[in-house]
Amino acid sequence: ENSNKNKVALFLYDLVSVVMSSFIIIAIVFAFLFRLVGVDGESMTNTLQHGDWLLTYNKAEYVQGDIIVITQETYFQEPLIKRVIAVGGQTVDIDYNTATVYVDGVALDEPYVREDYLIKKMDYREFPYTVPEGHLFCMGDNRNGSSDSRSSLVGPIDEREVLGKAFVRILPFGDFDIYDYE
Repeated sequence: ENSNKNKVALFLYDLVSVVMSSFIIIAIVFAFLFRLVGVDGESMTNTLQHGDWLLTYNKAEYVQGDIIVITQETYFQEPLIKRVIAVGGQTVDIDYNTATVYVDGVALDEPYVREDYLIKKMDYREFPYTVPEGHLFCMGDNRNGSSDSRSSLVGPIDEREVLGKAFVRILPFGDFDIYDYE
């Protein structure tokens, strides 16, 4: 009988040990490699919806087209999720009549953009605009519903203030690919 109690106690100890080790490993992975981020707002519609949950990871450098989470202090006092349009040293120009964005004189192919027209707002900067080194020029996919690098409320994004690149949608379950524009 003592032998059975010892076996049960050993089994429970092993079970608790495995569960606790798993939680510790998951906590380390999410603290240092990946971050779970919720989408709050409509600035990235139709690509991302309010309430989506994304998994992000930190990169050494970000490129045009990356969807990033920005922690830079802005007027909004909360993390922002935007798309990288240009990097430091590149020149951005916007034709508001055709809703075309140019980087270094080349029109971007943007199948992810929600609108085919662009409203110029009062707080937007003058174009063409050259992105300062070490910064990113970012815009929301819902261009008319996004405060982004065009605005003095947000401005260019310091690369050191980027939490990471979003690479997969966790929720809603089943719609994982955020870079599929077909």
